[in-house]
Amino acid sequence: MPSLPRPASGPGSRYTARAATTRTRTAQRHTDVAALTRRLTHRDLWLVRMLHEHRVLTTHQIARLAYTSLRSAQRRLRTLHQHTVLDSFRPLTQTGSAPEHYTLGPAGAALLAAHGGLDLSALGWRPTHTGRIAYSPSLGHDLGVNELLTHLAARAHTSPNAGLPLWLSERSAARRWSDIIRPDAYAHWRDEDRLLPFFLEYDTGSQSLSRVEAKLAGYAAFTTATSTRPALLIHTRTQSRDQALRHHLASAATELDLKVATSSADFTTTNPWGPWWAPLQPEGRRTTLTRLAAQWPDLSPASGLDPTDADTALTLPVPPLPPAPDTAP
Repeated sequence: MPSLPRPASGPGSRYTARAATTRTRTAQRHTDVAALTRRLTHRDLWLVRMLHEHRVLTTHQIARLAYTSLRSAQRRLRTLHQHTVLDSFRPLTQTGSAPEHYTLGPAGAALLAAHGGLDLSALGWRPTHTGRIAYSPSLGHDLGVNELLTHLAARAHTSPNAGLPLWLSERSAARRWSDIIRPDAYAHWRDEDRLLPFFLEYDTGSQSLSRVEAKLAGYAAFTTATSTRPALLIHTRTQSRDQALRHHLASAATELDLKVATSSADFTTTNPWGPWWAPLQPEGRRTTLTRLAAQWPDLSPASGLDPTDADTALTLPVPPLPPAPDTAP
């Protein structure tokens, strides 16, 4: 797999090739999973499932979704790390320091396998799990996807009628639709009675404009094959890349009758629900995700979301926000 370029800004923008330093544990010990369950809250169990689904989340992303303050998040995450529920690493950067990056730890993987009635090997977790993520050339890309969608999901904390009721990772999307498309994520943005189901393509600039254009045919084939019509959101690194994509994709999107909107990290750093998304059509003006849903009333959620007999507890969607707050030990 070719190395992805670093994003111009945001998560992963300052990473060097020396991928990571790891946090030591002062009390490395084998943890009895049965005993551990008495220490874990519903929020902890939700986080274990989230890290299985989305692979890696930073302290700030976890705090944004599940905690009232960064300090309380750091305190609880350190405890979970000490019990090997979570693993963590901190990528080296050219300047300053990166936040702690959390992944699924050995006790968390064992706990998840037990909840799913599976052997640990069937879970797909290996002792090298965290190292593979830390040194992955796609780390910046994966963090960028998670940064964008954690902001959208956390919108519910300040605007209770808005947010993401559904968020599927790249892996979960591939499990459902890889024979036709391979989006970086699939999610539902809801605001009051407006629903915007969308596939996300998180463009880092590593692919040629022609290759990005070729993906549109797959999304058109998906719409035809499933008789459903989610939107396609393309998020880019910079406004200049955004403009280049818009110029290159406009004709194809019109011919294929796709609902496409684009934006870039120049606009969406802290409030990607804002008026930063431009429909891919002549004279398309930047607008909010909620207004996109109003402009495209014929959108409908993707097929393949209902549970099937082939599903297990580990293949069902994870709620983007934790259950109601509980008391952490």
